[in-house]
Order: sequence, then structure tokens, then C-alpha cells
Amino acid sequence: MKPLADEGQRVGPEPAEREAYVTAVIAGQLFGIPIGRVRDVFNLGGLTPVPLAPSDVLGLTNLRGRVVTVLDIHSRLGLPPHPAAQPGGLAIGIEAGEDSFGLVVDRIGEIVSVDRDAGEDNPIHLDPAWAALSRRVHRLDDGLLVVLDVDAVLEIAPVPSDIPRAPESPQ
Repeated sequence: MKPLADEGQRVGPEPAEREAYVTAVIAGQLFGIPIGRVRDVFNLGGLTPVPLAPSDVLGLTNLRGRVVTVLDIHSRLGLPPHPAAQPGGLAIGIEAGEDSFGLVVDRIGEIVSVDRDAGEDNPIHLDPAWAALSRRVHRLDDGLLVVLDVDAVLEIAPVPSDIPRAPESPQ
């Protein structure tokens, strides 16, 4: 009798490569952030406002000795500003180069692992603001997982040069 496979060979299809996401609920929708981009999940402490910053930059916070720029993902997605962007709110910590960011979310979900090949392009009816910040979607048993493009989310628009600056103080 001939064996089904030689020693060390697989029988059947190759296992699909998996991708893991930290999930968060934002305005009732489940979003995923690639787990490799997430540094931590934290409760917001006090926020220090940043003068002349775009409106979606909520301020700065100190997280274990790191200065973290806190962003309102609601505003980035074209939604009304986040109502809980205050001390005690939840944020997902992300590193980009030497900078630290916190994305304020409504609720933290679970870590979800999906087949890499099961993702789909953004649906044509996805809101343009959402499509600009997402890479793809995954259909889950209980809904749609919108995968955020972290680099697009962290892109902070420069302050226009025609905005008057505060005069320099005399030395």
C-alpha cells in the first residue's frame, strides 16, 4: 500500500496566511487596526490643547513618560466630534517613527484573526471619507470589519501658511 504523502509533505490545501487586528467600535461600526501597529490601549488622562492644531488633534497627553498626540478618529471619518474625548475615554496607542499617537474610540473590541486572502476591496458605496482611511474590508459572521490604513489616519494636514501667527516675543 502506497502512503498518501511522503514524510514531511502536506496533504490537502496550504493553510491560509492569517492577519490579526485589534478591533474597536467607532460610531457603531467595527474597525480593525493591524496588531503590529498597535503599541497599547489606554484610558485618556488630562489633555493639553495644542494651539493652531487641526480640529481633529484633541491635544497631548503624557502616557508613562511619552508625549502622545491624541486624535479624534470620529472627525477623521467625517463624523461629529467624539463625545467622550475627555479623561477616562479609551484610546488605541500607535507608534509612527518616533511619534506616539492615541486614537480615541468608542469601545475596544477583541483581537480578530482572519484569512489574508478573504479581504475585499472597499465597497463602492463606502463613504468617501471612510474609504480614504481604510485599506479593505473583511466580512465576519456578525458584520463588516473595516481595516484602517494607519498611515492615512495619522496623516496630519499642515497648518495653512496664511493663518496669522502669534508675534514673536522680544528677547
